Amino acid sequence: MAATVRTRLTRPVLGRLRLAAQGLAGPGFRTVPDAVRSMPALQAQDLQAALWAVGQRVPGSRAAEVRAALDRGEIVRSWPMRGTLHLLAPEDLKWVLELTSGRLIRSLAGRHRELGITTADVDAAAEAALRRVAGGNPASRAELFGAFEQAGQPTAGQRGIHLLAMLCQQRLLVLGPLAGNQQQVVAFDEWIKDSRTLDREAGVAEWLLRYLRGHGPATVRDFAWWSGIPLTETRAALAAVRDCLVELEFEGTQYWLSPETAGLLDAGLPAQRGVLALPAFDEFLLGYTDRSVVLPAHHADRVVPGGNGVFKKTLVAGGAVIGTWSAPGNGRRGSVVPEPFDVVNGLRPAAQKSFERQAAKYRRFLGLERPGG
Repeated sequence: MAATVRTRLTRPVLGRLRLAAQGLAGPGFRTVPDAVRSMPALQAQDLQAALWAVGQRVPGSRAAEVRAALDRGEIVRSWPMRGTLHLLAPEDLKWVLELTSGRLIRSLAGRHRELGITTADVDAAAEAALRRVAGGNPASRAELFGAFEQAGQPTAGQRGIHLLAMLCQQRLLVLGPLAGNQQQVVAFDEWIKDSRTLDREAGVAEWLLRYLRGHGPATVRDFAWWSGIPLTETRAALAAVRDCLVELEFEGTQYWLSPETAGLLDAGLPAQRGVLALPAFDEFLLGYTDRSVVLPAHHADRVVPGGNGVFKKTLVAGGAVIGTWSAPGNGRRGSVVPEPFDVVNGLRPAAQKSFERQAAKYRRFLGLERPGG
């Protein structure tokens, strides 16, 4: 039987436990690959935001280190879940795609009909793409789309990006080294030399366990939404891994987390004070189907204006989202500006000081400020 912790919980406590599980409070992760592997996937449709998401979880890291990890293939970026980009460990990408891509591709069938993409079109694009990148020759997106066009496959109106994503989901291509702020496209099997192999039952169980360790406290519904794995499979997988987890009940809902994270309820929770400046699209908010645990519903529109799917950078304190922040020019002009939800009182002096330390950390991460500056 899974161990059960009986304690009075609050939403801020759940949020602080999530910060600890995600490496955002406490010691964090030792290396860039460790952070990505432990999460076990990080939302990454916005590359610059994804770099900072890793940076916030690896103390003392710099953007150059995260970029170098991408260039060396120590972490990879592709479309494994929900039709959006994520960072994963390279050895995980193939078997995770085997779990998720079939259902995802079926869900896009209507959009592909609108774009005029048939199976024959995908095959033609695949032949052209693999010919272009063969022999370790990375291609920019523009170069790859040029190859599609020469093969009779139009790329306008999102058709090109859907073809590229399809070939990545089919484990033929993957995003590889960076050229400036754009990732080049490479052949999957040439870039990823070592891939694990898991059957579906074992794969779903492992992916669930690692998600709950890296995101818990979380629910099975959170994982089913996050991964795209059907809820019935998720519940079956929970039965296989629940002995490795701790169960918490809060407001009639069962949450699951690692024993190490649960132990903080007795040892002392981190992140009671201090402010974190998290990137847009960070897993702390996006990694769950129910975000009300850390973001009050009446403030949701401040983070995602108009529900347009574009998430702002968030300020987090005490396990909850308390505002947003901006960095005009990506912070390169030195301006990092807090935008708390409490527009009357703003940040209190201690929180303002904490935010200023975060702003300095962000500038150091980008290489704009020396340590101690």
